[in-house]
Amino acid sequence: MDSRLLDILVCPICKGPLLFRKQELELVCRADRLAFPIRDDIPVMLEDQARRLAASEEVE
Repeated sequence: MDSRLLDILVCPICKGPLLFRKQELELVCRADRLAFPIRDDIPVMLEDQARRLAASEEVE
């Protein structure tokens, strides 16, 4: 994932910062508790494609 792209991407819902999870290949919004997938090095920033984080799932 290009670090320059990570610097400008924000959550499409709240416009907050995103956390890059390299192992899971996803971008996480802490505020909305959503994880957006990265497929073929392209972030899929659609709410209906995002995974809702479980209450027990730790967000670093």
